[in-house]
Amino acid sequence: MGKGNIKTLLCFLMLTLLTSAYAQQKSESVKKENNNLTVLVKYKSQPEKEGEVLAALNALILEVKKEPYFVNIKMLVDPADKTNILLYEEWSDETYYKGDHMNTKHLQKFIGDSRNFLAGPPEISFWELNSNYNLD
Repeated sequence: MGKGNIKTLLCFLMLTLLTSAYAQQKSESVKKENNNLTVLVKYKSQPEKEGEVLAALNALILEVKKEPYFVNIKMLVDPADKTNILLYEEWSDETYYKGDHMNTKHLQKFIGDSRNFLAGPPEISFWELNSNYNLD
């Protein structure tokens, strides 16, 4: 192998190592920057009561937004079956969410009222960020 080929190979290896180190550093910084708790809450409305569910959830979210540690909520509706509603929630404190948030008056009222328009209790799952990809 000639000196030119060795230099090219060494440059390629250095570039590969630098790129890999940058990607790992970027991934670790994303985890540190956004260690929010992500909560998915899946609701199923009773037939013909989708509008009532959406109105009740909108009213609830207006109150939830005032809580400490609230970051974001997105409400999604299944276009193929409007009785399927998903909340994508972000919170900055898991302990608060699982404790104080669950015992707030507005959430407890929603839970009680929901028997009139939901088909059953929601399915709740908890997630943590692994990677975040944005359009640069």
